[in-house]
Amino acid sequence: MEEHVLVCENSIDGILTGIYEAYQYKKEHGIESHDWMHLAVKEPEIGRLFTCYTRVDTDAEKAEKVSRTIKRELGEAVFYDLCLAMTSADEQKADAVYHTVVIGLKHHDRDVLARLREPAVQKAFACRRGAGNELHHYREFLRFAELESGILYAKIGARDHILPFLMPHFADRLPADNFVIYDELSGVFGLHPQYRQWYLVSGADFDEESLVFSSAEAVYSELFTRFCKSIAIESRTNPRLQMNMLPLRFRKYMVEFE
Repeated sequence: MEEHVLVCENSIDGILTGIYEAYQYKKEHGIESHDWMHLAVKEPEIGRLFTCYTRVDTDAEKAEKVSRTIKRELGEAVFYDLCLAMTSADEQKADAVYHTVVIGLKHHDRDVLARLREPAVQKAFACRRGAGNELHHYREFLRFAELESGILYAKIGARDHILPFLMPHFADRLPADNFVIYDELSGVFGLHPQYRQWYLVSGADFDEESLVFSSAEAVYSELFTRFCKSIAIESRTNPRLQMNMLPLRFRKYMVEFE
C-alpha cells in the first residue's frame, strides 16, 4: 500500500495543523491505519518509492482545534511536553508527535509519554528531553546587556527553537523591563515591552553592529568578569567537569568568557 507523507511548516502551529490534516486525509482517502500516514517538516531531496508527498499550509484555527483536543483528552502536561518536543531540531519530531497523539487518543491515555516501548513515543520523549535540557541551560546561562536606550538585550544560538518557552520565564521575572532576546540561528526575536505581553518577530532586518550599549554596561561587564575570576579556586579547576556542566557552545554568548 502507498504511504502518505504530509509536509508541514517547521513550527508548533505547523505541526498541529499537520496532525489535523493527517486525520482528515486518512478519513477522506479511506486509509486503513495511521501507520500509512506520516508527517515531515521538509521534503526529502530524494523521495521514497511508493510514497505520496502533500504539502500542508499552516492554519491557526486548525492548530487550535488540535490543541484543544490534546488538552481535553490527554491533559495540559502532555500538551506542554509535546509542544516542547515540537521545538526540537530533530527532523523526525513531527511524525513522532503525530503518532504519539494517535496512540494517546486511541487508548485515552493521559500518561502516554510513559509508553516508551512505542518507537514514536520514545522519539517524542527524546525530543522533549533534548529541548527541555536546552531550555534549562539558557534559563541559567542567558546574559542581558543594557543598551543606551535602556532596553535589555541578549543573544542566544539555541540548537532547538526554545525561544517561545524562554520568553515567559524572563517575562515573569522582568515584568517592568523592556527586553529583547535574539536567537541568531533561527533569526527570531523575542520582544517584551514593560508590563505588556511578549511576542515573537521573524524576518526583520537586523544589524547587530548598530547597537549602542550604555556607558555603564562596560563597567558592569568588567566587574562581573572579575567577580567570576576572583571566586574561582585555581587548585580545584576541573575543565572536564566544567565542560560537562557548561558546554562550549554556550560560552560565546556569556560575558564572563569574552
